[in-house]
Amino acid sequence: MPRLTRRLPPRLAFAAVLCLAAPSVASTVETSAGPMEITPVVEGLKEAWGVAALPDGAILLTERQGRLLLARDGAAVPVEGVPAVAVAGQGGLLDVMVPADFAQTRRIWLSFSAEAEGGLATAAGFGTLKEDGTALEGFRTVFTGTPAAGGRHFGARLVEAPDGSIFLTTGDRGTGPDGMEAQDPGVTHGKVIRLTADGTPASGGDLPPGIYSTGHRNIQGAALRPDGSLLVVEHGAKGGDEVNLVEQGRNYGWPVISYGVNYNGASIGEGTARDGMEQPQHYWDPSIAPSGLMVYSGALVPDWEGDVFTGSLNSDFLSRLDPDTGADTGWAEERIAAPETGRVRDVTEAPDGAIWFLSVTEGALYRLAPQ
Repeated sequence: MPRLTRRLPPRLAFAAVLCLAAPSVASTVETSAGPMEITPVVEGLKEAWGVAALPDGAILLTERQGRLLLARDGAAVPVEGVPAVAVAGQGGLLDVMVPADFAQTRRIWLSFSAEAEGGLATAAGFGTLKEDGTALEGFRTVFTGTPAAGGRHFGARLVEAPDGSIFLTTGDRGTGPDGMEAQDPGVTHGKVIRLTADGTPASGGDLPPGIYSTGHRNIQGAALRPDGSLLVVEHGAKGGDEVNLVEQGRNYGWPVISYGVNYNGASIGEGTARDGMEQPQHYWDPSIAPSGLMVYSGALVPDWEGDVFTGSLNSDFLSRLDPDTGADTGWAEERIAAPETGRVRDVTEAPDGAIWFLSVTEGALYRLAPQ
């Protein structure tokens, strides 16, 4: 059975974070846009999964074991009031998202894996962050997906749409190429979910309320393009990781089509294409296990304006994809690798235009910016 997290008492948790953090110096990595400096922002993290900035300059970070941290000037303290999460396999406390109206509502969204009748489910909800940042008050779980056995493929990225509605990604829960749950609109596995700002299922199109798109394997990154459209990045099996441009009502193919093969080398589904199923914007073969997704504004590096960044969980680099140039697999790619880029779980643009990325291996949030 999955275990529920037991959070440390505030005084002990505070001490644990401070003891783990240690001063570090910046390093330099060469890139297509010139040398970039990598500087630690927050250290001493344990299985950090998601990161989001607050308007006052503080940073929220999730750790999979169940802690939500608020960091300022490199020091992190735990935030109380986080829901109980089921820590099992790939599940736990997952993403964090700060809506555009935070200054008025102080609302914070979290996604996580939760116990449900029949197993574990991807869940999401929101609470109100106290003025002093010490606790989430009145946390309410507004979405609990279809439960399944095991602890694989929860998805769980959160993105706010331009109209204030919320996109939540899910995974197929590891049912494999023989399982068709990602194709079934009656379950939430392998979907992009759309909720209203208050958490009710958003309606529209021919799919059931709340179901925005189908046919995904395990979406581990999601971000908006400048025009407000949604990009996601998802894990394939053995090869076939994909970047998809998600539109309402569309089917993205898993497990009927894929650019990868099963882990035993057997083919998946019908091949790489089928009428009525969407093609990826980009795919990787072999797999890089992509995680996190960001479309860069170009604020500090104009040459990278509009480029798409994701991390690699199995090959230790940041991937920069240029949608304006192409290759056989989709977009041209640059791989930015340094000692700090071990198992990059999340990547986002900082308020000052730098690139933030979370390294699971190093237990740190880093800042990448020109020297």
